[in-house]
Amino acid sequence: MKCVLATGNANKVREMMPLFPENWELVSLRDIGFSGDLQEDHQLIEDNSLQKAMFIWKKYGLPCIAEDTGLFVEILNGEPGVHSAHYAGPSRSSTDNIALLLKKMQGKENRKAAFRTVMTFVDKGVAYQFEGSLQGAISNKPSGDGGFGYDPVFEIKDGVTLAMISSEEKQKISHRSQALNKLLAFIFDVNINRI
Repeated sequence: MKCVLATGNANKVREMMPLFPENWELVSLRDIGFSGDLQEDHQLIEDNSLQKAMFIWKKYGLPCIAEDTGLFVEILNGEPGVHSAHYAGPSRSSTDNIALLLKKMQGKENRKAAFRTVMTFVDKGVAYQFEGSLQGAISNKPSGDGGFGYDPVFEIKDGVTLAMISSEEKQKISHRSQALNKLLAFIFDVNINRI
């Protein structure tokens, strides 16, 4: 079964392919001839994830997996949330996003935050959604060289950010892995096959 992973990142497709049933073939947006950005204009990550997956299914008639992720900071009423990727502007600069977040967090005692990912799988026009979340706190300054996005300021325990742990350790606990594991469990349980 051919399924589109709604990303242009071929490495992400290669990384995920071994996790799926043997009769599945994961392809990227580039593989199906789609270029540009998928529209995300909703105020909830659930809706953005659904919007992307449904768009690909309608346009190409292929099953699709899409995700949306956000960082939700309690004291900032859930900011940056759905705007996490472009919090500091359309350039989607992680450095700028982190700088803006830390500026807004100055003097705040409540540092609680959570990453949330919603993964949507659409097949035959029917959507299934799976969520993962990771609780943590926003540090006072970036630490660590690993990860990406907000990882250098997302503490998973006192003084330890996501950017300070190995990719293998991150894979075990991350919000994205949790959502993916739920999706994979669903796929294997239902044993979706096209004859």
